Amino acid sequence: MRRMLGFMIGIFAGALVGATVALLLAPESGEKLRAEVRARGEGFLAEVRDAADARRAELTDRLRSLRAQRTGPTELS
Repeated sequence: MRRMLGFMIGIFAGALVGATVALLLAPESGEKLRAEVRARGEGFLAEVRDAADARRAELTDRLRSLRAQRTGPTELS
C-alpha cells in the first residue's frame, strides 16, 4: 500500500512540475495552451479512473475467490 501511495504522489508531483514547465515554456497562445492542458488533464483523470476501476474489479474477484476457498464448496442436497 505504501508503494502505491508513493507512486501516486510521484505521479501527482511529476504532473504538477510538468504542467508548470509547459506553461512557462509554451510557444502557443494562452487560450490554446489552456485548452490543451485541460484536455490532457481530463484524459489523465479518465485513465486514472479506468485503472482504479480495473484494480477494484481485480481485487473484488480475488476477495471472492479467497472467501470461496475459506468456506469451501457447498454440497447439494
